[in-house]
Amino acid sequence: MRISDLAKRTGCHLETVRYYERIGLLPEPDRSIAGYRQYGETDVDRLHFIVRSRALGFHLDEIKSLLTLASESNLSCREVDALARNHLAQVEAKQRELAALAKELHHMIDTCHKDTRETCTILRGLSSHLAA
Repeated sequence: MRISDLAKRTGCHLETVRYYERIGLLPEPDRSIAGYRQYGETDVDRLHFIVRSRALGFHLDEIKSLLTLASESNLSCREVDALARNHLAQVEAKQRELAALAKELHHMIDTCHKDTRETCTILRGLSSHLAA
């Protein structure tokens, strides 16, 4: 199949597919006599893996590691587990950070009396060095 077919089947943008090839997440495909990239089901599966990993927030270097670990099927999945647990810890830390930001925004909004801009607690909160 051509690159456009691969992109459609996986929901991945065509330029992203090319990018993943350039950085080595996808192997360089065979070419047709006319020079078109030719992909197979293995490429579809690999790109689905990449797209799903990105949707879960894994970074490209983590995905490279996961792909390498996935290719060695006879080994223990301890390393995969460790990578996933580390990523989960990062996600949970980000959740705490976002919850704190939401709390601060709620406070700024709740204390706003909608008076003048001069007395606006939202603008004051954004310009305050203490809010950082």
